[in-house]
Amino acid sequence: MSKKSIGSKISNIIFIIVVIVIIYKLLGLYKTYYFNGFIKAEQTVGITKFTRDNKVKYSDEYSYKLESNEFNDAVFYKKINVKKNTPYKLSCMVKTENIENMSGKNNGGAHISIIDSVEASKSIEGTNDWQKLEFIFDSKNREEIEIGFRLGGNDTNSKGIAWFSDFKLEEGIETTSNNWNVACFIMKNIDTTLEDSKSLKLNMELRDIENVKTNMQRFVSSCKSLSDGKMTAQYDIYEITEPVKTLTYSEEYGYYVDPADVESIITPYLEKEEYDYIFVAVKLGDLDKNIEIPIYDWIGLRRYGFTWYRIFKYKITE
Repeated sequence: MSKKSIGSKISNIIFIIVVIVIIYKLLGLYKTYYFNGFIKAEQTVGITKFTRDNKVKYSDEYSYKLESNEFNDAVFYKKINVKKNTPYKLSCMVKTENIENMSGKNNGGAHISIIDSVEASKSIEGTNDWQKLEFIFDSKNREEIEIGFRLGGNDTNSKGIAWFSDFKLEEGIETTSNNWNVACFIMKNIDTTLEDSKSLKLNMELRDIENVKTNMQRFVSSCKSLSDGKMTAQYDIYEITEPVKTLTYSEEYGYYVDPADVESIITPYLEKEEYDYIFVAVKLGDLDKNIEIPIYDWIGLRRYGFTWYRIFKYKITE
């Protein structure tokens, strides 16, 4: 074989190797900035870096990475179709690094949510290894929703890095039962700071606690009497001494207890027992001591707030 022929073959091999390397790099670049139909959005344009990450990932797929060096509200979101009046569970894995919120509010950080709604998972701050985020929602009369991986929130911006992976939306079937199993959490103490920077410390008195217990007894009897015996209820009461550290505020609703305000406190109890409804009773004012904050009628009584949340019991369809 001539030297010219050998040199030609070597050149061809080198050319093929170069082409393979270029294709590999282009494929990596494509995967880094291909978001599978997810749209990127941010409150302040140019602050957050949106990419897919092949180095920090939970599974074989590239993770979705949101990186904000300054405070911002940023999200990957996507519109999907859902069935009306159907329960769903939205879940994903998340890893975080040095996440901070601009304010002390707890609805920022890294979380998954339905855009333009208050339906969301818990929010994560700080530095954390991979963990699962999930929440259950009812589609109600909606036929499509926008789901998102978010770093930030409606009321506060966040900075840091969040990786999201293994997104899953599962359709469920709500189970029907004529007996409600209810958990009632009596939050005895509040120790928080209000929007005007004033501190608020409230403690339930014995009469407040007994009032809640009386209302729970009335709830059971009302379920039976109003349904003519077709609906029954049972409940567990938990008296919690750990103080509620945050209250949620809006111009429309005043102060109220959002699930995020008590989630970390009540979750250990919910992991041991399954409930259809959760009642959270808190004292949001004290007329005897001339302590009042803006509370509107829908949230409960003037002397103490009484809020409930619905928990779906469901099974996943194949």
